[in-house]
Amino acid sequence: MALPANTAGIDQIYTKYRSPLVSRYASPEMAYNFSELKKFTTWRKLWLILAKSQKTLGIDISDEQISEMESNIDNIDFDMAAEQERRCRHDVMAHVHTFAAACPTAASIIHLGATSCYVGDNTDLLVLRDGIDLLLPKIARCIQRISVFAEEYRSMPCLAYTHLQPAQLTTVGKRATLWVAELLMDLRNLKRNRDDLKFRGVKGTTGTQASFLQLFDNDSAKVELLDKLVTEAAGFSQFYIVTGQTYSRKVDVDILSSLANLGASVHKICSDIRLLASFKELEEPFEKDQIGSSAMPYKRNPMRSERCCSLARHLMTLVQDPLMTLSTQWMERTLDDSANRRVCLAEAFLTADIILSTLQNISEGFVVYPKVVERRVKQELPFMATENFIMAMVKHGANRQECHEKIRVLSQQAGATVKEHGLDNDLIQRIQADSYFEPIHAELADLMKPQTFIGRCPEQVEKFLAQEVRPVLSDYSNQLQELSLLTL
Repeated sequence: MALPANTAGIDQIYTKYRSPLVSRYASPEMAYNFSELKKFTTWRKLWLILAKSQKTLGIDISDEQISEMESNIDNIDFDMAAEQERRCRHDVMAHVHTFAAACPTAASIIHLGATSCYVGDNTDLLVLRDGIDLLLPKIARCIQRISVFAEEYRSMPCLAYTHLQPAQLTTVGKRATLWVAELLMDLRNLKRNRDDLKFRGVKGTTGTQASFLQLFDNDSAKVELLDKLVTEAAGFSQFYIVTGQTYSRKVDVDILSSLANLGASVHKICSDIRLLASFKELEEPFEKDQIGSSAMPYKRNPMRSERCCSLARHLMTLVQDPLMTLSTQWMERTLDDSANRRVCLAEAFLTADIILSTLQNISEGFVVYPKVVERRVKQELPFMATENFIMAMVKHGANRQECHEKIRVLSQQAGATVKEHGLDNDLIQRIQADSYFEPIHAELADLMKPQTFIGRCPEQVEKFLAQEVRPVLSDYSNQLQELSLLTL
């Protein structure tokens, strides 16, 4: 299909598909982390690190060559690189030639002894590490914002739901701690991924380091030291001792599994928010000029929560890519991982970045409607209080089974009033009108106090925040202040 003829004066970026992950949603920091500029400047930094380390270990590399490479890290001729790749069909060699053109003196020692995965895989590991470093404080901020909310509403009774049917009472704050508990698991998972991450280092074509052993005249100690020098210069403390041509793709699986897990947590939280919004108990922020529907001007749709759920579903599916890639990496490596990883790794981090920024924005502007929460509690509380009524009657000498049957009959009648006639729950009025329950008529108000049905919710919230949340957040104390301001 040809472009329309009348595109003159239109910015060419609007004539091509652009991923909405970047064009609409992602933070500039995460978008840059997966950019071509970061990727290819990192390649050049890795070539420089390799040359410096080789020079330290006695390879004949001059100070002039090192200086020339240093001064051209950011001097990338992307047009030349694209032309070189069209010619040789190899992205790494295209950039070797492009870097060499900018560094004619150093051209002969660029990529010395290395294979494509020296720059490709090591760059991916750096990008994954930096991506995790961007996500961890965002998870921490979501935890902190929701924890503040949980503490504020730790004692406000509300309906709890099992099977999405009214159950016993909980509190608004206690429910929020369930969200926090799952985000804490996600934080720990991703922190573990970060701590476990190692550098590929210098391993050669199949992981044997044979090319470097030849370069150093079979001096195994120098090859080992080269691996150490390169790894430390790149900011890692450890390297993988054994690899094939690539680092194990199980590393990608581990990280994207954690991100998929995070996606499931955010989906659950935002699904709860959407349900509570439909009950009119809780809402996400809704701005003064925000439009909920193009057709229905009264609507206040939970669009941020819906966006989180939508993108979280995408995030949860992406782990299938590295799983399939891992399972089909024949022997030391097969290249059918490459194109797939260009997509799934970036999309997983970009999507996680977006849903966390959005969830933080939501949790910074929660709106609770206490009167609605109270009314919904009162609507269901008479049924929940029936066991209390029975116990009180027994204390006055009633037969437990006889009392249970009378309560059952009255409860069924009250239920029919609600369901069949659309009226309010009138169980209390029926009990008050029945002389059998006269011994507890004066006690009904006390037996119906919502606070007596929330168990240890306030204490649980306080203990959870003190013992499990605040100690974890202390590691991010300097990163919790940043607000999440959405433009869409």
